[in-house]
Amino acid sequence: MKKLKILFVTTEIDPFFKVSDVANIVRKLPQGLQDKGHEIRILMPRFGLISEKKNRLHDVVRLSGINITVGEEEKPLMIKVASIPGARLQVYFLDNEDYFHRKAFLTNPETNAWFDDNDERCIFFCKGTLETIKKLGWAPDIIHCYNFMTSLIPLYIKTIYKDEPVFRNTKVVYSLYNNANYDFEYGESFKEKVAPEIDPKLLEHFEKADFMGITKGGIAYADAVAIGEPEISKELSALIRNKHKLDYVDINQNCIETYNQFYTSLMN
Repeated sequence: MKKLKILFVTTEIDPFFKVSDVANIVRKLPQGLQDKGHEIRILMPRFGLISEKKNRLHDVVRLSGINITVGEEEKPLMIKVASIPGARLQVYFLDNEDYFHRKAFLTNPETNAWFDDNDERCIFFCKGTLETIKKLGWAPDIIHCYNFMTSLIPLYIKTIYKDEPVFRNTKVVYSLYNNANYDFEYGESFKEKVAPEIDPKLLEHFEKADFMGITKGGIAYADAVAIGEPEISKELSALIRNKHKLDYVDINQNCIETYNQFYTSLMN
């Protein structure tokens, strides 16, 4: 069996931050694959709800000095790291004072309104992930993306990062969830902020920047799709008809070997 370098990109992982079952999956799957000999990295945003003191986060000095372009602005990226208790795994947390210091996830806890800058937070996180990997000099064989906030990573890998040596042989997996409760639309300026250097024709999947539009974009540029729920909507099912895909696997069953075979087949 070939040893693979697998990067998990997520917005949640147990025990640091949990809003859905994804936090359990991204906790169990990386450890199981590491036990099989694969090399694992995990990246996520450092939301303000994550206590640095309680979780013993500390700065990664060697990864300092990165700035991320969002639209016409540059934002500093800070990177922290913490170990998962009881495991030989670390999580890299991507941080920025403007985007992630608020004590909330995606909505204002007082009004339940969607944050106006969630589009920029998404762009910052996706670009920040790829810039972090570049600075690490660690070439992933697989990037597995969870949650719609990671949906720009497949696009970036196939466009503005396609000539970067660390991503030359990278395959991107996008995990698919219904997430119908995410009722939002990023707005007309979203496509302009994504990356001015990208041909607008390549952004047609993001035409309507709501949950379905963002998901369509993630699927379109991903090399493979992993179905994360027992039942997926007909609209989403139609999008993945011709995609290399992994059908739903119960995380409480023997999912590790199934994913191991899936990743391996994707690299062949």
